[in-house]
Amino acid sequence: MDEEYRRRSGDKIFRVPRVVPWRVVLKIVPRPKARAVSPLVLLYGFAAMIALGTILLTLPVSTKTGEFTSPIDALFTATSAVCVTGLVVVDTGIYWSSFGQGVILALIQIGGFGFMTSATLFLLALGRRIGLRERLLIAESMGIGRLGSLVRLIIGIAVFTILIEMAGAALFYLHFSVESPTGTAAWNSIFQAISAFNNAGFDLFGGFRSLSNYQGNTLVLLTTAALILLGGISLLVVVDLLRKRSLTRLTLDSKVVLSATVSLLALGTMVILLTEFHDSDTLGALPFPQKLLNAFFQSVTARTAGFSTITVANLANYALFFTMLLMFVGGASGSTAGGIKVNTFGMLVATIWSTIRGKEHAGAFGREFSAQQTNRALSVVMLSLTLVSVVVFVLTVTEEFHFIDLLFETVSAFGTVGLSTGITPALSTAGKLVITATMFAGRLGPLALALSLMQRQQPSAYRYPQEAVRIG
Repeated sequence: MDEEYRRRSGDKIFRVPRVVPWRVVLKIVPRPKARAVSPLVLLYGFAAMIALGTILLTLPVSTKTGEFTSPIDALFTATSAVCVTGLVVVDTGIYWSSFGQGVILALIQIGGFGFMTSATLFLLALGRRIGLRERLLIAESMGIGRLGSLVRLIIGIAVFTILIEMAGAALFYLHFSVESPTGTAAWNSIFQAISAFNNAGFDLFGGFRSLSNYQGNTLVLLTTAALILLGGISLLVVVDLLRKRSLTRLTLDSKVVLSATVSLLALGTMVILLTEFHDSDTLGALPFPQKLLNAFFQSVTARTAGFSTITVANLANYALFFTMLLMFVGGASGSTAGGIKVNTFGMLVATIWSTIRGKEHAGAFGREFSAQQTNRALSVVMLSLTLVSVVVFVLTVTEEFHFIDLLFETVSAFGTVGLSTGITPALSTAGKLVITATMFAGRLGPLALALSLMQRQQPSAYRYPQEAVRIG
């Protein structure tokens, strides 16, 4: 009840009621959380490109005979091109027309850039502004932890790619112009350069021969190998090398990529050279310099490129198995290569070595790995092995080839390599669809898994008590 306050002024009494202030309850409305960048956007983007490529390759204008292509074969080819794999069910140089080859080349270039990088370049060409959401997608798809100067980096990637591909095409033209007319030589040179830099493995030489006619051609083989390596170690490592100009000043990521790449190349060259040295069906008939050159080239191309100078089916089982290990590892993160990536492989090898030496915390080159990164790397490897195992099991049911051939085909598809023992064109419809899905999963699976693990990572509010588990 209001109290009365009296004020006297002469004989008058004023009664003033007490004013009670209003109480307003203010509710704090939390800001809406920013939507997490979904890896599904990348999957949808690649799937859309594959669908468009499938439609174009199905049309009669895409074939030299002017006939419609089977949707299954068109889907397989489009997936192989976008995922820069190189496995083919029809001969690229003989079956497809100039239009069809152009479609394949465009899909290779887009797949090599990566969908988000290609989309960014397209938006920039239209004068569009790149927002924060797009920047996050691009950064995570390329394995970049910072957003500053990201668009400038994308433009740099495009310029670097075009310059390297032009240089490669010019070197190829020096030889191809001798054996083909000017127009054909120019087209073959451009196609080979783009396919090699993007680790695609497609070629126009016909007869499913790949580069077997160039076993003794140092220019063609070394140019192809250089393009494969530049495309497979990622531009970030190349930029780091150009800026630091010293191996000791490189970032830990660059050191891991370079050391793992050099080690695998040397080991692969040695294994193939020793295994096939006396085999007349592979390297046995070649002089020693060409044996060394071709062994080195096979070690390079097994890192997700897919070109070959020898018949893969003639390799010894041990060489086939070791080639599968190289294909499974692949190239560097953020590059045109596939596989589980040398970054992942190098980190796990360093972790194992640190454990053997009794170190509590794993690391390399004077730096320590975070536990989260090590767990992600282990998850990527184990889930990749699980996928390969499941696909091989399915193929043993649908196909009637030898197990080693099916395993090789599966690893090649997962690693987006393109090497084959020759069974790809003879796969059943079910087998083609399974390999198509494997190529798609191999190109985007490790990336999507890594992004998903990064987004789901949350700081722990509490930890459970530790308890030992017996090992060994």
